[in-house]
Amino acid sequence: MSALERLARVIEARKGADPKESWTANLLAKGPEKAAEKFGEEAVEAIIEAVKGDKERLTAEAADVLYHLLVMLAARDVTLDDVLVELERREGTSGIDEKSRR
Repeated sequence: MSALERLARVIEARKGADPKESWTANLLAKGPEKAAEKFGEEAVEAIIEAVKGDKERLTAEAADVLYHLLVMLAARDVTLDDVLVELERREGTSGIDEKSRR
């Protein structure tokens, strides 16, 4: 099991946790909109580090983005497995072809 899969399981387990005891539970308790806002903030921070070219900072921000993406998905009951199934469905399909079907 990958670190991302383990993280997704921890986030799922935190859904019922006390918001005072867990940052993840706290985010989830604030609702999907707050989770989405935090994801957006972290994505912007990752973009800034990508533009700056600082590999170490970009790596750290990318980890934050992945965490907050998983929290946002969990807030809407979308699992990492749901996303992986979608990626597998798209595998072998040209990005141009896939975009034209939307």
